[in-house]
Amino acid sequence: MPISSRGYVLTEAGGKLEPYEFNRRDVGDVDMLVDIMYCGICHSDLLVASNELGNANYPLVPGHEIIGRVAEIGRDVTRYKVGDIVGIGCIVDSCRHCNSCESGDEHYCESGWTMSFNAKDKYDEYTCGGYSSNYVVDHRYAVRISPDLDAAKAAPLLCGGITVYAPLVRHEAGPDKSVGILGLGGLGHLAVKFAKAMGAHVTMLTSSSSKAQDAKVLGADNVIVTTDPDALSAATGSLDLIINTISEKHDPNPFLHMLKRDGVMSLVGAPAKPLELFAPALVFGDKSITGSMIAGIEMTQQMLDFCAKHGITAETEVIPIDYVNEAWERMKNKDVRYRFVIDLSTL
Repeated sequence: MPISSRGYVLTEAGGKLEPYEFNRRDVGDVDMLVDIMYCGICHSDLLVASNELGNANYPLVPGHEIIGRVAEIGRDVTRYKVGDIVGIGCIVDSCRHCNSCESGDEHYCESGWTMSFNAKDKYDEYTCGGYSSNYVVDHRYAVRISPDLDAAKAAPLLCGGITVYAPLVRHEAGPDKSVGILGLGGLGHLAVKFAKAMGAHVTMLTSSSSKAQDAKVLGADNVIVTTDPDALSAATGSLDLIINTISEKHDPNPFLHMLKRDGVMSLVGAPAKPLELFAPALVFGDKSITGSMIAGIEMTQQMLDFCAKHGITAETEVIPIDYVNEAWERMKNKDVRYRFVIDLSTL
């Protein structure tokens, strides 16, 4: 029979989140019921909820950076047991048989993957996210959270973390590479930690001189304030890879000049408006711009294991659920260092 759940819901674009009671599906043979402990607040929550992408379905319960404790398992679940701490990220279903799914890239499922909130699932219902008391998930789309990780600080890894980890792995960040991180926010601060743990020489590129000390504390070897044209010029041809986390329209061309020959800029911030590109900045030097979007379940687990090994978690401000509207406003004003996480015991 359906499982009762409580959460916070948005009923219209531009509205306020408010308490909400709803039902989740029963626990099937391959499912788990997870009692949610923490849920990160991601900028994507705000983007979808405001219907900027034109795909919001109301009533909408946001949240896709979920950490919780397994409360019940289906009869065919052997990978987890009651009491385990698990994570539920962006992906909660996919076709499992297309080329993308079979290669571990469920987020590029050719039949369309199911997001953990605001997506119609195979039960013909819209998924409700992690701003809630519990979640029913197919165990194949959950990931294990090491007891060596602080659960609250690990929540943002499930979207923010994997978003920057994937391109660093793909482009082989390591001891012989110089990596620039453009933008010091929710994504950028994790990218600095990852790149440093991988052994790369890390340069923080930030428009805010006030964040220079933060970047050093996080592990950056060098900080360049991007409003200083002389500093940008001096860094020409110095970087193998730039992880571009900026989510607003901006000019990428000055940073392309900072790449070495064959250098790569990976876009993860995904501005909604087009970027203007000066083609010679790429042509002269065989440089590339690529994009990257989260990763599949296998790489997400690898990322979490890497975090446990190297002691990497997000810098967080943990809040009660009734503060969520204020937290959203503060996020819009970039007033958080560097991620909000909701403590669902306050629900």
